[in-house]
Amino acid sequence: MAKKDKEVQEQPASSAKKNDAQRKKAAVKNKRPNIFVRAWRKIKETFSELKRVTWPSFGKALKSTGVVLVIVLVFMVVVTAINYGLLELLELLIRVGA
Repeated sequence: MAKKDKEVQEQPASSAKKNDAQRKKAAVKNKRPNIFVRAWRKIKETFSELKRVTWPSFGKALKSTGVVLVIVLVFMVVVTAINYGLLELLELLIRVGA
């Protein structure tokens, strides 16, 4: 009977030790460097990535910019035409209703 009591008493102590060890590991794992260290690390990573980018030539960038501007202009004309048409329709409805 004495052996059983000893075993029962030892089990909680060993599990408590395991819990303490797990808490310490979690605390070390959750500890993060301060904000300045993390920010500097992020800046370094960004510049490292920018070195690997394949940049377009000036001509290609200029051509792409032109395409974007033309598409924006076309959509602007379409939206303006729809707006004008709806305005005229509204004025017609107002005149007929009055």
